[in-house]
Amino acid sequence: MTFAVVGILGHFSKTLLLFFLPQILNFLYSTPQLFHFVPCPRHRLPKYDQKSDLLHISTTEFRMDELSRLGRLMVTVLRTLRLVSWQEQPDGRIVTNNLTLINFVLVIFGPVHERVATQMLMAFQVLSTLLALFIRYPLANYFYATKT
Repeated sequence: MTFAVVGILGHFSKTLLLFFLPQILNFLYSTPQLFHFVPCPRHRLPKYDQKSDLLHISTTEFRMDELSRLGRLMVTVLRTLRLVSWQEQPDGRIVTNNLTLINFVLVIFGPVHERVATQMLMAFQVLSTLLALFIRYPLANYFYATKT
């Protein structure tokens, strides 16, 4: 909230949005569950396996006929783009990962140690920040209105 106030009052809201790119991507990826187009369990964080000391994706289950038309469209697009794990059970249930950025990292890289997952997410945040700074300063003439 503080960042939003400072960004608005300091007149650099576009720059602030660039710094929040991972959070915006997480919100967009999570939208089907946040707005209940897809079932949303109470806890969406990855599961910790004590035996292997690894994080595994957390999952949700549903039937396609339980979803609204928009929900079916959203999961079909995510499945087509391979942005979710997808398992069809013999009884017609679908098991897919919960839609969070942390689970998405685990879908791509598989089960990893919590330290490794944290390092990957922090690296993504740093790369996004560097991209934001690159867009804000060297490419500012293309993205921001300039006074002449």
